[in-house]
Order: sequence, then C-alpha cells, then structure tokens
Amino acid sequence: MKPFKLLTILCLCFFSCQTKKENQSKIQKETVKIKLPERPNILWLVTEDMGAYIPPFGDSTVATPNLSKLAEEGVTYPNLYSTSGVCAPSRAAIATGMYPSSIGANHMRVNSYSEVTGVPKYEAIPPPEVKMISELLRKQGYYCTNNYKTDYQFKAPVTAWDESSPYAHWRNRTENQPFFAVFNFTETHESGLFEPYGFREIETRYYKAGDRDYKWKNFGKSHAKNRMTEAETAIHLPKDTKFNIPPYLPNTEATRRDMWKLYNNIGEMDSQVGAVLKQLEEDGLLENTIIFFYGDHGGPLPREKRLIYDSGLNTPMIIRFPNKVMAGTRDEQLISFIDFAPTLLSITGEEPKHYLQGQAFLGEYKTEERNYIHAAADRFDGFTDAIRAVRDNQYKYIRNYKPNQGYYLPVAYREKIPTMQELLKLKEEGKLDDIQMQWFREQKPNEELFDCYADPHELNNLAKNPEYQEKLNELSNEMDEWLQAIDDNPNLSESELVSKLWEGSSIQPTTLEPLIAVENGKITIGCETKGASISYKLIDSREKGLKKWEIYQEPFILPKGAKLEVRAHRIGFIPSRLITFSGSK
Repeated sequence: MKPFKLLTILCLCFFSCQTKKENQSKIQKETVKIKLPERPNILWLVTEDMGAYIPPFGDSTVATPNLSKLAEEGVTYPNLYSTSGVCAPSRAAIATGMYPSSIGANHMRVNSYSEVTGVPKYEAIPPPEVKMISELLRKQGYYCTNNYKTDYQFKAPVTAWDESSPYAHWRNRTENQPFFAVFNFTETHESGLFEPYGFREIETRYYKAGDRDYKWKNFGKSHAKNRMTEAETAIHLPKDTKFNIPPYLPNTEATRRDMWKLYNNIGEMDSQVGAVLKQLEEDGLLENTIIFFYGDHGGPLPREKRLIYDSGLNTPMIIRFPNKVMAGTRDEQLISFIDFAPTLLSITGEEPKHYLQGQAFLGEYKTEERNYIHAAADRFDGFTDAIRAVRDNQYKYIRNYKPNQGYYLPVAYREKIPTMQELLKLKEEGKLDDIQMQWFREQKPNEELFDCYADPHELNNLAKNPEYQEKLNELSNEMDEWLQAIDDNPNLSESELVSKLWEGSSIQPTTLEPLIAVENGKITIGCETKGASISYKLIDSREKGLKKWEIYQEPFILPKGAKLEVRAHRIGFIPSRLITFSGSK
C-alpha cells in the first residue's frame, strides 16, 4: 500500500447570498486537509497563447468537454499570470523559478536577430546554484518527461529530463516510479491563425499514446509548417458563430474568421487533452496524480501576445487533485509562473531552494498568498522596448522606459495574422476608432495605472488622476523594490547585458571538463565550473549504452568491463566535451 500524507490547502469557496436589497458574492475561506500520495505523480498539460477563452472561465463560445470536466473535478485559478507576454521568457521562468529579466532571459529570443541587434547569440545564465525544476525532481527519483517544446532561452542540460521528445510519455518509466510528465499543446499557438489554415500534423501524436512507431503525415518536415488542409481540419464550432470581439480589434470579416480559428484550435486542443487524460485513466493513475492545465501566457491576437496587459499575461489554470478533492471550487489568489518551481518541490515534500524567486502556493511549504505579480517586456525579434509592470488584485502599474517609442512594434511574424493585416490597413485608411488607435500612438506615457476590475482591457490610464496617486505610489514603490531584489536594470542595453552574463568576455563561457577519479573502488566525478550539472552513461562490454543520461549524485562502482561517458554542463554555458573513461585503464 502506498504511503499517504496530509496536504493543507487554503481554498477559496464561493457562494452567493441573495437578499431583498442586493445580490452579493461572499467568500468563505476553509482550511482543508487533503489526503495525497506521499510522492504523487504530476501531470502538466500546457497549451500555448491561451487567454480565458474556455467555459470554466466564463467563455462558452466553444465546447471544451474535457477541460470542463477537469474543472468540475478540480479547482480553477483565474489569477495566474505569466512573467512575460511571450513564450520563451515565460518558459524560462517556469523551468527555473527565476524572473527572466534577472537571468538574461527576457529578450525574445536570445539566439535570434543578432544580425539586427549586433549582439552575438547567447543564452540566459542564472546563478550557479540554479537547476531546472525537472532535474531537482529527477534527483528525488521522479521520472521526468517533456513532450516536446522546450524554448527555455538556454540549452537544457541532458540532466534535465529522462526524455524530451515528441514520444516522451510516463509509460516509458520504471514500474511504480513516480513521474513528472509535461505535455505541450501547440495547436493554439499564434501561428494557428495564419493562412492557409489547418491543424499541425505532429499534434496527431497525442492520439497514439507515446507510440514510437507512429509517424505523422510528412514526418520530418517543419512542425509549424506541416499542416493539414482546411478541408482536412476538424470543425469544432460553426464558422458563423457570433463572437465577442474585444474593443481594440475591428469587427470585420477577417477578424471574425481569426476568432473562429482561435476557438476551433481550442476545440482541437481540448480533444488532445482528453486523449492524454484517457491514457492516464486507462493506466489506473488518475487518483494518484495531480493534474495541472495552464497556458504559457495570454492570448494570441494582436494587442494580446507580447504585451503586458492582462490580455498578454493572464492565462487560465485548472488543478485536479486525486479523488476530486475540492472539486468545482475556485481559488482567486494571485499566482505567478515563478511560483511553479517552489510549488512542485513543496507538493513532493521538499523544501523550496533558497534561491527561488517565487513561493509555493500548495503543499507542505505553502506560504502566505502573494500581494503582487510582476512582469517585463524587452526585445521582440528585431525591435527593442523596455517595460515593467506590477499588479495587485485590482490595479496594474506599468512603467515605460522608452516613452518616446510607440507601443506597436512591427514584428513581421505577428503581421502574418490576417487581423493584424486588417488593423494596419484600416489604420492607413483612417478607419480605426480611438480605442483601436491607442496601440498605434507614437509615444507612450512614462507611467500607466489601470483599474483592471472596471477597465479589464486596460484602456483608461489613471496615472495622472489625483484620486489614484496613493495606489500609484504604492505600486511604483513595489516595482522599485522588486527591480532591486532581482537585480533587474531595464535601462541596460542588450549588449551590456551579454557582457555582464559573460563577465566581460567576448565569447560564451564553456563548462570545464569533468574530473573522474577512482577512490576506494568507486568512481567519483567533479567539475571545477561552479554549478555545473554532471551527467553520465554506462557503456557495457558490447559497446551498448544506456538509453538516457543519469545525474551524478554520489560515488558508484563501475561494472566490470564497462566504460563511462561523462559530460558537465552549467546552464547558459557551452557544455563540456564528452569524456570517456574505462575502468580497465
């Protein structure tokens, strides 16, 4: 029988109370003891470019039976915020538990557009003690898989995952080994709005349960460009559906078609999620697994993705606990992506590492709920900006470090979206209204303040309204404290940032070779590069290697006749060269 523990979760339970004079919502807080496995399995279902476009969060445009069921059996979290409005910086935060702007990960991307910026390709370099959260779980004995998107702003050390591939699946683990499995769903990505329209062929793999023999149509071609025709693509809602178009977009045929594509992509993603959940249930693992569903930032539409308005940062999250504990409830607490790493450690019984910049919102080491979330925006492709934001439960403060530069950046990738093309066309024709023209202002205010309750689209800047000066000062001071705490200088140029990361060198640092020795009959391995992760493989006498890299943690006996392959790698550095060691020498 598996050991169990009691996990304390502070839950927000909502109920309505009606009186003759008014309807009002009341919040009741209850502390609930949740009986969970000692080392629960953890399943992450991560979709891309996802605003609150699904029924559990109030939008019933397209049916999502699998996510709706997950929400009915779990807890919905409406106040999850990314640290950035775009994927790579956000995924860096998730992987490390560090703010992207504190580790050189906030420019999108660090290895692109060097011919425009004049900055060499580089990688984010966190402090030496920082490891990917999956590596920390592997050290606990978890089987960790990623299927399949990475995009961390650095090359993941081979110690990060037991497997990271389109075929990665918990089904490949050792029997009864606890797992942390990540499945990334790309159908909802911004590129899913491009023409010609069609689903990605690679995503059909979700219906094949990790079958390594499965080859999707046009296997080997570009995943993003290898798509079905529209005629082959499933239809999840009528094309003439009436859409609730946000006021910053024009209500035109092109926009309505993009809205249909957005929701149709969500419908397909829901089916893929359902396929993975069915596999979990078939394996008898549903009630031994904590399931997370969330997006990697806000929505894909113009004035959503890449911006640090809520439309770019806010993404829905659902967590289902074993045995449907807290089923159908809603938790309103503020949560940041940097809280994921400490929370994973907390729910597996390990105290979060001291260097982590987030805080646990579940588990044994759950802390007090946070009062603020923070976000940042810098370069996107060939265009550089510098914006920082802080938000509490109601208000958001934005500070623009390049106020003489407009908000809109002519990112070519975004301009492949028909709605973006429509916006630019109508702008040239003078047919956009005042709200739609806000994004195209030639300058930005130094400071912005929005009441996100009264003004959810963040259109009415309150920064100069004397009634809100106290709140503005509060959030401005909070931003100053945050920037200092994480050592973020928004005025630092990208070239200066690279020089700082590389400690003044003109070339990317390289991890030193691992040092192998035999002491008392056991292999010991070290590396003089501080913070380097050390990986090894055993090669038997038939020159047959193990399938995956192991993490070196303690001395071990080398089997007779076996050889050893060893590599060291500190995040952000070039990996060391591969070292081969034979015990017979």
